Amino acid sequence: MKVLLSWSSGKDSAWTLHVLRNEGIRVAGLLCSINAEARRASMHGVREEIVRAQADAAGLPLQTVALPYPCPNEIYEKRMAEAVARACGDGFTHVAFGDLFLADVRRYREERMKGSGLTPLFPLWGRPTTTLAREMVAGGLRARVACVDPRTMPREFAGAEFDEALLAHLPSAVDPCGERGEFHTCVTAGPMFSRPLDVRPVDIVERDGFVFCDLISAPV
Repeated sequence: MKVLLSWSSGKDSAWTLHVLRNEGIRVAGLLCSINAEARRASMHGVREEIVRAQADAAGLPLQTVALPYPCPNEIYEKRMAEAVARACGDGFTHVAFGDLFLADVRRYREERMKGSGLTPLFPLWGRPTTTLAREMVAGGLRARVACVDPRTMPREFAGAEFDEALLAHLPSAVDPCGERGEFHTCVTAGPMFSRPLDVRPVDIVERDGFVFCDLISAPV
């Protein structure tokens, strides 16, 4: 097996890397979609330079897929299909996703991968998210909340550390892993990294109905 990991910059993809490595499965690369105009990870809004620093700390090459913004679905699917074809040409056999329980998302990925040459893997699928979130924190994962959907989660959580204190104060309707899009994170440390990243919040901004905490890599 040669596995390509779908990388969002967040905790679920990072923990997927940790789980796969613990199972002795070879992860050989990361794949991340990037807003071509803003140079930020799609949805999470994390700067590309931080995503590249994450890949370096994970000891893995990063493949990026540049997407326009806004991105029509047909363009998204075309560019992702091109990335999958390149991966197959590089000898990848599987692609792993950090999805937890949304059946429609998993079904979409499985349909897109059918006949592509890559077999999809879902290493975290079905794990109770309350337990999983605390497993991540106890296992040494460190992250900040990079994006909040203010319709479901107070905007004050933007920029907060993903830790036991945050989990204890989440509104009851919010999934502890934010699987329904309530929040997204940026991982800064954990057992999947060779070293922690020095990432700091600098500003809180609102775009397209979401609240983002802008994060920067601290100067060396």
